[in-house]
Amino acid sequence: MKIFAERLKDLRKTDALTLKELSEKIGVSINTISRWEREERLPNIENIVALAKCFNVSADYLCGLED
Repeated sequence: MKIFAERLKDLRKTDALTLKELSEKIGVSINTISRWEREERLPNIENIVALAKCFNVSADYLCGLED
């Protein structure tokens, strides 16, 4: 869970996106993204795919299965 949270936060900051901007891009609430970044929750598969597409990375990368 930690690696997902770290990678999500790093990708969001690298793309200079606010929580609000990212939430609008993938269609979830700001609180949801904040919980993901604080390791309180994990996204479902649809949200992992949406994040991967948004950041142009693989779902495996987001989940820590590849570098």
